[in-house]
Amino acid sequence: MKYSIIIPTLNEEKLLPQLLEQLTLEISLKKSEFEIIISDGGSKDATQEIAGRFKCNFIKHDSPLKENISAGRNKGGEKAQGEWLIFLNADVRLANVHKFFQFLEANVYSSSLLAVGGHVKVFPEEEIFSDRLYHGFYYYYFHLLNFLGMGTGRGECQIVRKDIFTQLGGYDETLAAGEDFDLFKRIKKLGKILLTHELLVYESPRRFRRYGYFTVSMMWLKNSTSIVLRKKSISSEWEEVR
Repeated sequence: MKYSIIIPTLNEEKLLPQLLEQLTLEISLKKSEFEIIISDGGSKDATQEIAGRFKCNFIKHDSPLKENISAGRNKGGEKAQGEWLIFLNADVRLANVHKFFQFLEANVYSSSLLAVGGHVKVFPEEEIFSDRLYHGFYYYYFHLLNFLGMGTGRGECQIVRKDIFTQLGGYDETLAAGEDFDLFKRIKKLGKILLTHELLVYESPRRFRRYGYFTVSMMWLKNSTSIVLRKKSISSEWEEVR
């Protein structure tokens, strides 16, 4: 199998169906070859029922200990059959599913790339000026960091060759935040990462609406700086926002 889509979830009954509707339609039209894996962290809502309705592979968290997003992604990666692992957050949807996979087929699948990151924007129907400003800035800022050899990408959409993911041991499960930055930083040491606007992903602005862009930015900055200097995140937990 070429691709495995891995979606970590925790009480995502509100937004998950939007993404799954897109993906299962693409499968039903037989336009792309991929599997969908829902790696759940212990949802108490209808997330599992929704995954079953869309006939997804479902991995259930059965430990009394709380699972972070790194562990959820890693469990999905372990079960995945695809040569490329596509990690998507449950609160996103793709701008155009068919074009997304067309781009992967033409530019990624048989290339020398080790990982790919998409361009993240806010849902168009909820987007305001500050969203455009913030997401536009970070897209080009991440380009600069990759150019300088740092290696980074938004966790909302990260695509990694499975052999590289396995070689590096996946996401660092000791990190409560910044795990996406950390993985791409390690991958960059091995080879090429591509960030592209061709893989456009829309995300829910729910975290930005609750905390504001300044607070979220400071959390990101503190965690990424701590990972670089101390190899651990400042945050002990990434709060669930639903």
